[in-house]
Amino acid sequence: MKKLEIVIRPEKLESLKKILEGCKANGIMISNVMGYGNQKGYTQMYRGTSYVVNLLPKVKVETVVSEDIADVIIDQVVKEINTGTYGDGKIFVYDVQDVIRIRTGEHGEQAL
Repeated sequence: MKKLEIVIRPEKLESLKKILEGCKANGIMISNVMGYGNQKGYTQMYRGTSYVVNLLPKVKVETVVSEDIADVIIDQVVKEINTGTYGDGKIFVYDVQDVIRIRTGEHGEQAL
């Protein structure tokens, strides 16, 4: 099993949700986060004064899926979420040793 942490622009959330639903991801967690990557924010003018905004709003979506589904999700996200500019986001992939459903005690992919 793989855990995917997908950090994207907020306006791309609906597209990402459609991808995950189409790939039968059983559950997702969504967090509003702020940060920056290579672009280091941007400079803005306000009433004649310039200031640097270096924490940009992002959305982090987390899901745990089987390994074969993870590859499909990654390929589709890279194709469909990509705008070709800085700040499109990142996908972090982690190995998951086990999952336990608290209600039933099921382990592994049955618990997803």
